[in-house]
Amino acid sequence: MKIHQLTEEQAYTSLRSYPNGLSEQEAHRRLLEYGANRVEEVEEKRLLPSFIQEFTHFFALILWLAAILAFIAEWNEPGQGMAMLGYAIIGVIIINGVFSFWQEYRAQAAVAALRNLLPHQVKAMRDGTIRQIPAEALVPGDVIHLTDGDIVPADCRLLEAFGVRVNNATITGESLSKACSTGRSSEDEAQNSHNVLLAGTIMVSGEAKALVYATGMHSEFGKIAHLTQIAGTTLSPLQLEIKRLSHLIAMLSVCFGAVFFLLGLWLGLPFWTNLIFAIGIIVANVPEGLLPTVTLALAMATQRMAKKNALVRHLPAVETLGSTTVICTDKTGTLTQNRMTVKQLFLSGKFCLPVEVDRLRNHPLLAVARYCHNLKQGEIEGKQTLLGDPMEIALFELAQTAMTAYPDHTQIAEIPFDTDRKRLSLVYRTAKDDKLYCKGALETVLPLCHDIYLEGTTQPLDEAQRQQLLDAQEYMAEQGLRVLALAFRCCPPKTELEHLEEKLTLCGLVGIEDPPRAEVPAAIAQCRSAGIKVIMVTGDHPHTARAIAREIGLAQNPLIIVGDELRHLSQIQLQLTLDAEEIIFARVGADQKMRIVQALKKKGEIVAVTGDGVNDAPALKAADIGISMGISGTDVAKESADIILLDDNFAHIVSAIEEGRTVFENIRKFMTYILTHITPELVPYLAFALFKIPLPLPIVQILAVDLGTDILPALALGAEAPCSDVMQKPPRARNERLLHWPLLGRAYLFLGVMEAIAAMAMFFYVLNNGGWQYGQVLSADHPLYLQATTACLSAIIVMQIMNVFLCRHPTESTFRFAWLGNRLLLLGVAVEISLILLIVYTPWGNRLFGTAPISIDVWLYAIPFGLAMLMLEELRKALLRYFNKQNR
Repeated sequence: MKIHQLTEEQAYTSLRSYPNGLSEQEAHRRLLEYGANRVEEVEEKRLLPSFIQEFTHFFALILWLAAILAFIAEWNEPGQGMAMLGYAIIGVIIINGVFSFWQEYRAQAAVAALRNLLPHQVKAMRDGTIRQIPAEALVPGDVIHLTDGDIVPADCRLLEAFGVRVNNATITGESLSKACSTGRSSEDEAQNSHNVLLAGTIMVSGEAKALVYATGMHSEFGKIAHLTQIAGTTLSPLQLEIKRLSHLIAMLSVCFGAVFFLLGLWLGLPFWTNLIFAIGIIVANVPEGLLPTVTLALAMATQRMAKKNALVRHLPAVETLGSTTVICTDKTGTLTQNRMTVKQLFLSGKFCLPVEVDRLRNHPLLAVARYCHNLKQGEIEGKQTLLGDPMEIALFELAQTAMTAYPDHTQIAEIPFDTDRKRLSLVYRTAKDDKLYCKGALETVLPLCHDIYLEGTTQPLDEAQRQQLLDAQEYMAEQGLRVLALAFRCCPPKTELEHLEEKLTLCGLVGIEDPPRAEVPAAIAQCRSAGIKVIMVTGDHPHTARAIAREIGLAQNPLIIVGDELRHLSQIQLQLTLDAEEIIFARVGADQKMRIVQALKKKGEIVAVTGDGVNDAPALKAADIGISMGISGTDVAKESADIILLDDNFAHIVSAIEEGRTVFENIRKFMTYILTHITPELVPYLAFALFKIPLPLPIVQILAVDLGTDILPALALGAEAPCSDVMQKPPRARNERLLHWPLLGRAYLFLGVMEAIAAMAMFFYVLNNGGWQYGQVLSADHPLYLQATTACLSAIIVMQIMNVFLCRHPTESTFRFAWLGNRLLLLGVAVEISLILLIVYTPWGNRLFGTAPISIDVWLYAIPFGLAMLMLEELRKALLRYFNKQNR
């Protein structure tokens, strides 16, 4: 039998312990055998191998190869600028590697947060005396003492309990505090048992003596920590797509380089000239600025989301959230306010709202609510507040809003709450007489009542009224309310304790709930219009979950699956169950929540999970995107999440999704912009090899574009505002590629070709004006050659300035967008113009990039090419809009 199913004596025997606790010698032996009471890592990751791995993946290896070849070429033929190329490529590798390593390092912080959550000191019985010992030193068999406000240090079996109530929300997700008592339990699971305290939970009220039976990784808390660690790191759709794209581009670049190297050999080019040519082909095809630009664009998106109180801890999470198809949301503290309030009253045979109590200032129900509690005054963050059971706080606040006078009451007796009695009674001495105030479950209070308070008078309680009260309780419970019956009596002097709870007068019923957040219904509606399915996954009672779901518009007649049912579903059955249009999971544990997430991912869904408790951490980490609450969330949940909602506002998830969807489209925009200049960078090398002309664009000038002038305009495209209809479209398909054929065709074969024509035209324009003849060889430092390559570079920059405005939307006209709608775009263009002028007209720019000043007529020569590019692209967009309209 399990320990919670045993008697106290049997529990002692099963753990070979005693009421006086363990001896220090035996405790030390058990500590060596079972280990310290702390969360351990499954496998410690060494930092150095992880750091090295970030510089040895496939894309990095291609760049390393290009850098090494550049240094070899510089060693053989100095003065070609190949060393600078090598250093620039290494810089790109280092920037990307360090950033990726930091993200990996950050993921290990979740375990540290788990360790810090457990208490540091605990009162334990050793050798017959109570001692203050480190919580890590606890072992199975220890007898410990706990009081209200304590964090439970290990899984314990209650031995003595006086008014014990525990908040299990961090482990089970249950919103209501749970009353605990001694005695055997018939429950199968320990976490559902009334005589068990779980590690990491909080004692809300009462005093307890308990027997430790599971510590460290053997506790329920430790099992959750284990699930969090083995869940692994999930790559976001954007990360997977960038990885695929990096492999594709790298392979194509190497293939192009190899093919043209062989072509050069066939054409009879010298080996080192041919090698430089091949390196140029690789460099021209690899958009070195792509990964930094993606990183910067995501970072900017996180800044915009931070203004909406969504803190992004993992950059790719921004885009992942935009592609979300399912949100698995916790109830307590996420959809609700995580505070108990009185929602409904049943007085004098009628239902009424709490606001109506204002006119019932003398109603005895308010006195019961005011005085029948075990609350204490305390201080949290420097503010005086009430500490104790949230339900008692809700009743106290109800009385405070209506009562104006508080008669002097002195408590003289208490009959404490326990799970058998299901009620609490307190006796007070007043100026006139002694009064007993009682509250509890109706089924235990009603049999003690002889009278009922109706319309200002006390009347005998008949059977019809008893049935009416039972019907009212059932109605309120169906609404997900926790129902309490409140009663009182005037006690004759010297009444014996066992006769105090007799001949009570019933005041009425109170329905208490954890109310939903006001902004949640609108957020749920927006999710529905955006094609996002929202599933409630909670540890709370099914009735409560269904009532909240109906109130916020999440579901009207949902399929409700409780934890016990879920446990018996096979993987296939679970996946089929998830096809239900409206579904709620209630009374689920941490492993079950993670199983639901994994089942949704197997169905091809992109899953976002919200949560705030320790029990949510494994699911947060297993999901495509984990969203933790910033105020109510535990450190464990925050460290396991990708995004933290600073104000716990579920509605801000919708704003973040809108931002995420926009990020994906914006990445496509700046990818079009970046990939466009690959064609005019590649064509000069082809012309150089095939037609034996001077090389129109040296490699160092390619880098001037890739890592210099184009970075800020590309970043500005990543800052484009969301389109008005972005949340009216369904999420994009998981298999939809970031880089697809329409984008490639537009970038390489349309916009890129026009830029290449302009670049080569300006190159030959300068050569011809300088008297160059076909076949004439120009040295690398010849003034005419320097001016011609500068003209080629300048043409690419001029065309890219036009291109950045064309790339603001793939189908909408450029003239539909306000020029000042994206100020960063104008700044990017201004910086791009400034950089090219510095490169062309300053001595250090000339030395660094192998350029020379060009005359004004060269710049004017480029303008018609830019205008032609604008007109042809506008024509393409107009035709595409027309055909799209015809096909609707």
